[in-house]
Amino acid sequence: MASETVAWKPEIGSRDKPAYLAIADAIASDVAIGRLMPGHRLPPQRTLAEHLGLDLTTVTRAYNEARHRGLVEARVGQGTFVRAPVSTRFEDKASASELRLVDMGMNQPPLPANPKIIESLRQGLIALAESLQPHDFLRYPDARETLENQSAGAAWLHQRLPDVSPERIVTCPGTQSALLALLTILARPGDTVCAETLTYPGFKAVAAQLGLRVIGIPMDADGLDPGAVRAIFSEHRPKALYCIPTLQNPTTASLTLERRCQIARLAREYAVPILEDDIYGPLAAQTPPPLAVFAPENVYYIGSLAKCLSPILRIAYVMAPDTRQAWRLGAALRSTALIASPLTAAVARRWIFDGTAHLALDAIREEAVARNRLATEILPSGSFIGKRDAFHMWLPLPEGWNRVNFAACIRARGIAAATSDLFAVGHNTPEALRICLGAPIDRAETRHVLEILAETLGQFPSGPSVII
Repeated sequence: MASETVAWKPEIGSRDKPAYLAIADAIASDVAIGRLMPGHRLPPQRTLAEHLGLDLTTVTRAYNEARHRGLVEARVGQGTFVRAPVSTRFEDKASASELRLVDMGMNQPPLPANPKIIESLRQGLIALAESLQPHDFLRYPDARETLENQSAGAAWLHQRLPDVSPERIVTCPGTQSALLALLTILARPGDTVCAETLTYPGFKAVAAQLGLRVIGIPMDADGLDPGAVRAIFSEHRPKALYCIPTLQNPTTASLTLERRCQIARLAREYAVPILEDDIYGPLAAQTPPPLAVFAPENVYYIGSLAKCLSPILRIAYVMAPDTRQAWRLGAALRSTALIASPLTAAVARRWIFDGTAHLALDAIREEAVARNRLATEILPSGSFIGKRDAFHMWLPLPEGWNRVNFAACIRARGIAAATSDLFAVGHNTPEALRICLGAPIDRAETRHVLEILAETLGQFPSGPSVII
């Protein structure tokens, strides 16, 4: 067991909670993802206080909070150490080094069961490479390629936005860079933005980097609560609302048609721009139209290829409310990321225009449905929240478990998962994990990891939840 002092400096964000709680939460999160391992010695309290610019009593209180949660232990004269996970009834003969870690914490699409789909993707890459001319290797893209990218984006978004126009499309190197550019033009340091109370960690990270205050809006099984949206818009006048209306990350909630109409009206009434992240929208076989259909003048619609096609395609197509806002977004993008990778954009164009992208999307959706059937079959009834087309699920923990110990327990058996700390906005962090069904290499491995989760959950009673 390791006993070295780790050079650990927690990320405590924009301090929307007391600093001591933020530090304790950071310990919990880093234990869950393996950044802090059992036996690691945390930095001395005084050293950490100096690193963070805090007083010693705050760090002392944080370490005491972490000890109260069972995360660390203090040894007289030696320091504070990360504790080993709670003991369980499971006895694995294989050592940790012999286990293949299945990282179900990273949300990624499942590999299609049909090998012809993978071969089609591969052949598309080969054909693209063979079509490149010498000048393609040593030149930046010209205006013609920019227009081709916009046309490809419009063709991809057409399935969700029938009235999309290419001149309003900005091609970005992934959703993360799109969010950075959008928040750069919509807000200034110290401004307030809002999101679901459980939201995409990348949005939290960008907001923290830009010095923005993030307020969480309550949600339920149908997504954002319009009444809460009105209250927060009225009181805080945020500069933007970020949300994932379809197959929400991490809860898989999808806004109903009525709620989409209500939130669109509120955005107009309070003049709040909406950053609609529809990254999972194409996966849903049946879902209401995007928010951009109901409030096109208020919505920046983000459609990425990373989750519904391939993570190697760091391409996001953003449809701005009008051509002027598209120009502003393009200028902000050039100041942060310059341009999307020309090679990646060319791959995306080819796959979209030759139909490969839609074949892959159908195969990914089919595999997600199959893996959800396995989850329904194997996991305790009512133990998780999910949707049939989603490849991630939300796992509220039964009484007796906390998120850190559960994550550490399954990690010891070769499974990594994302704890709720990564997604929570504000003080109330539920005891839950997000599980990605796309991570296992095939359905056999999916069955194996689900059986481990079921055994672990089976030690305690589970509560009501269901896949829809």
